[in-house]
Amino acid sequence: MRSSYYSLKNPGKSQLEPIEKFVKSHPNANYFQSSLFFFTCKCSKSVTPVYYVAYDENNTVTGVMMAFRQAQYQIFPLNFLSARTIIWGGPLVQNNDLDVYEGLYKQYQKEQSFAIYTQVRNLSDQSAFLTLMRELNYTYEEHLNILIDLEKTEEQLWSEVHSKRRNEIRRAQKEGTTVELSNGPDTLPKCYLILREVYQRAKLPLPSIDHFEALLQNSTEEEGLRIFVAKCEDKIIGCMFCLAYGTTLFDYYAGAYRENYDKYPNDLLPWEVFRWGKHNGFRRFDFGGAGKPGVPYGVREYKKKFGGEMVNYGRFEKIHFPLLYGLVIRAFNLWRILKK
Repeated sequence: MRSSYYSLKNPGKSQLEPIEKFVKSHPNANYFQSSLFFFTCKCSKSVTPVYYVAYDENNTVTGVMMAFRQAQYQIFPLNFLSARTIIWGGPLVQNNDLDVYEGLYKQYQKEQSFAIYTQVRNLSDQSAFLTLMRELNYTYEEHLNILIDLEKTEEQLWSEVHSKRRNEIRRAQKEGTTVELSNGPDTLPKCYLILREVYQRAKLPLPSIDHFEALLQNSTEEEGLRIFVAKCEDKIIGCMFCLAYGTTLFDYYAGAYRENYDKYPNDLLPWEVFRWGKHNGFRRFDFGGAGKPGVPYGVREYKKKFGGEMVNYGRFEKIHFPLLYGLVIRAFNLWRILKK
């Protein structure tokens, strides 16, 4: 059946409803292809989202791909030099139809706004599309992820946590550290200060607070941003920002004040989030990225100690301006050196 392809920058309600219905019904449904995330991106100053949608001859949605252009800086020429396009958890295509998958990418390439490169962050097995993506001049890079099965009993989940990590969780509880869900507007600025300290220490860029404000604004009782805070003596000492969608909780950003590491907030937070997710009907906790296989990565070693299944869905990448890309990478590495 022949398909038609459209790009939607400002979709109306009548266009969004069938898109959201399709996304929710897809076996690989995820927050980053949802209308909630689309509107979050629309509200963020540095992000521009576009939906690419396939329709069959009956005007039924058969494929969806939400891409967003992100620029770290807003002043020319840095707004161009820092621009990249990310496709996270997409495309979602009916019955893994190769023609529809290809059609969505060709529509994207036809209208792709200026960005140095495009990165596709896979959240499910995309091996069926590997040959096609290479034909479209995307390179494949292995990238690990860790998934926690929340359908297991709490006893099973606890037994899979490394013994040293279990001891640290017990120490956290002994030190008086607690974890709670706190989605109030007053919580976000306090947690953002924590993330800012963590990312400055790691010499990594962090989205501005307006991105997280947009996430909160575009959340519902069932889906969207969930802020978990670790507290000791009524002070927030750590946090974990999760995205709830369908039956999956996704680990988005997390961190703790270094001065409070002796209260073990980074050990208690994931475990209590697992427990919360399990008791609130979630089936899976997606621990987010775990780096490249064979390349040392401290974050992966930390996450592995909570159990779960290591998967390798990888990423696709296409560099649109190779010379500029090389320049940007060198500039970023220099920036990290100077930050030391």
